[in-house]
Amino acid sequence: MSKGFDCATPLTAALARKFKADGYAFVCRYLAPPGSGKRLTAAEAQVCTDAGLYLVSVFERTADRALGGAANGAEDGAMALQYAQEVGQPKGSVIYAAVDFDATASNYNAIEAYLRAFDQQIKGYECAVYGEYEVCKAMLDRGVVKKVWQTYAWSQGARLTGANLYQYQNDIVVNGIGVDLDESNGDAGGWQKGMAIEQATALDAGVAQTIINTWIGPAWHEATDQQSKDYLHWLANELRKASGQPLE
Repeated sequence: MSKGFDCATPLTAALARKFKADGYAFVCRYLAPPGSGKRLTAAEAQVCTDAGLYLVSVFERTADRALGGAANGAEDGAMALQYAQEVGQPKGSVIYAAVDFDATASNYNAIEAYLRAFDQQIKGYECAVYGEYEVCKAMLDRGVVKKVWQTYAWSQGARLTGANLYQYQNDIVVNGIGVDLDESNGDAGGWQKGMAIEQATALDAGVAQTIINTWIGPAWHEATDQQSKDYLHWLANELRKASGQPLE
């Protein structure tokens, strides 16, 4: 496990070097609009890279945006894509979408719809989720994401085996700024400026297209409701993504 932190305060070169010297391997920072005080910039990303810190990207407009479902997910994903490109985040790395509240099982369908729509927008990046234990577990079990950042908050002491990131302490001051403390299992999707990330294709393109043409396409044409059509469209794009084909 490597130790890191997340914060809403931009890091200067001096701060980045200080955290690195203190043994921190990564910092989680926000993809946010210009004018936002918590925004990661291209200059800060370079500062962190020069200091030897890895960056982990997180997107959060409001704590419960995911309750807005697919409409909010599509809007937020488009914004996250723009900001990731602006800061120079390499393709193949991860963007964590935040579900920053004590969600219940009745919220999971909306959260799933939000994340799937978010994922469709961040072309070239991997969608992951930040949230409490049950949210992370549910989204993994549903096949919505492959990576999770679990917070101890609202988790009732439970810790998810295999969580890529784990946030274990909030609201402390380190090196003069407010931070939360995290640890990584080494596969959290972090990045540095100029880093090349190999995007593996686990599925043969011909096999994927056969599945789409033989089963998914006909099922889409036969579907009578928009929800089913949207799901089948998403499923076809997941196959395209896994086989290295452009999304449609």
